[in-house]
Amino acid sequence: MSAVASEPAGLRQRNVSGNRSNGATISDEGKKTDLLLDSHVEYEFGGPWGVVAIMTGFPILMYYLWICLVFYDGQLVRPDSMDDFKPFLFRMWEHIRQDASPNAYAWKVYTGLIAYQLLLAWIVPGYMQEGLPVPSLGYKTLMYKCNAVWCIYITMVTAAVLHTTGIFRMTEIIDNFGHLMTVAMIYGFGVAFGMYFLTVATGNQIRMSGSFIYDVFMGACLNPRLGPVDLKMWLEVRIPWVIVFFMSVSGACKQYEQYGSVTPNMAFMCLATWLYLNACGKGEELIPQTWDMFHEKWGFLVIFWNFAGVPFSYIYSVVYMASHDPSNYRFSTPTYVLLYSTLLTAYYIWDTSMSQKSRFKMQTQGIFSYRKTFPQLPWGTVKNPSFIQTAHGNRLLTDGWWKYSRKPNYVADWIMSLTWGLVVGACSPIPYFYSVFFIVVLIHRCGRDFERCAFKYGKDWDRYCSVVKYKFIPGIY
Repeated sequence: MSAVASEPAGLRQRNVSGNRSNGATISDEGKKTDLLLDSHVEYEFGGPWGVVAIMTGFPILMYYLWICLVFYDGQLVRPDSMDDFKPFLFRMWEHIRQDASPNAYAWKVYTGLIAYQLLLAWIVPGYMQEGLPVPSLGYKTLMYKCNAVWCIYITMVTAAVLHTTGIFRMTEIIDNFGHLMTVAMIYGFGVAFGMYFLTVATGNQIRMSGSFIYDVFMGACLNPRLGPVDLKMWLEVRIPWVIVFFMSVSGACKQYEQYGSVTPNMAFMCLATWLYLNACGKGEELIPQTWDMFHEKWGFLVIFWNFAGVPFSYIYSVVYMASHDPSNYRFSTPTYVLLYSTLLTAYYIWDTSMSQKSRFKMQTQGIFSYRKTFPQLPWGTVKNPSFIQTAHGNRLLTDGWWKYSRKPNYVADWIMSLTWGLVVGACSPIPYFYSVFFIVVLIHRCGRDFERCAFKYGKDWDRYCSVVKYKFIPGIY
């Protein structure tokens, strides 16, 4: 294991003997492990047949849930009998054909958003953040232009001007949900397949399995860029969460036009989606330190999900409230207090835990710089944090929220997703799709993550698990 002369300021090591190394300095054994991890070893998601099922099944599920939500009072419908099966499918198809066609209006709106967000990402000045060393690039680091926070608020001002002048009314977003969803799906499929063919044609593919459809799903490229814009980070922040926020604003505008006021429930969703969007923008410099940027390739799994999955399946509560009388989901004042308090508490833990982990990695690299974007919450940075130095060369944080759980951010994130369903109470099961689907995703992702960590760090991972005993909820699991 390589040794360095000095330790980055503000870090302390826990229970480690032997030489100490900078977390950005990888040992020879660590490089061998990284080489294995950075190659295709085994299939995930059920292999080629599994990803085909996901790529076909999930869009169908999105259409079905939307139809139930809008046309069947938010209740899950099914054929009355086997004789009704074909008529049932025909009714479903007619809803898609008439109310979710990829019409010219939807193409104009969705493409306009993409073009505007790309333009802003390109031209707006931003903070330059160094990422983690990338094994497939010989441990070189990439620079990321972080200007999302300014781009987001420029977009908000633009939307306000368009709405108040009548050029583009915000209510049109929720009114054209089905049409926009179909266009988003087409973008998801088109970009995923297009990027695969472009990457292979230019010889930049990595970690390939040899199965065409599986490699389209997982991706062929790692760090695609368009000028100064890192497309993977751009898509993760600028499209899904911008749409989610404006979908909530659109629902609030529709409610106000219909009833003359906005319910606390809809206001809750505006706050919840703003918190998430603003967090992505104000902490954008932390994203290059995440697994998504460092390891996950840019394939259908990420592309479709950000173009279509997140913005059109996480926001069902808003779609329900925008099409139903508020008396269906009116709560008592104590219930609203509890709901808002739960959201804000979970948000605080999620925001600060994400910040602690990413800033710890930046401290390890010696590239940490404090950005004064709003809001910077207390305990977002752990001073003099404890950690476990691994033989690989990386460090495992054992301080802050991360001494109580191996995934405190996941727990808080899931609780926030649950409140997005609770906001409509028991009116419909469909708004709970986000939290149900999300917990499945998180458990699966944790399994992938813990398996890689066990392989990557060996006995050091066992030692880490003995210090941080709980996977999710401290004292429980």
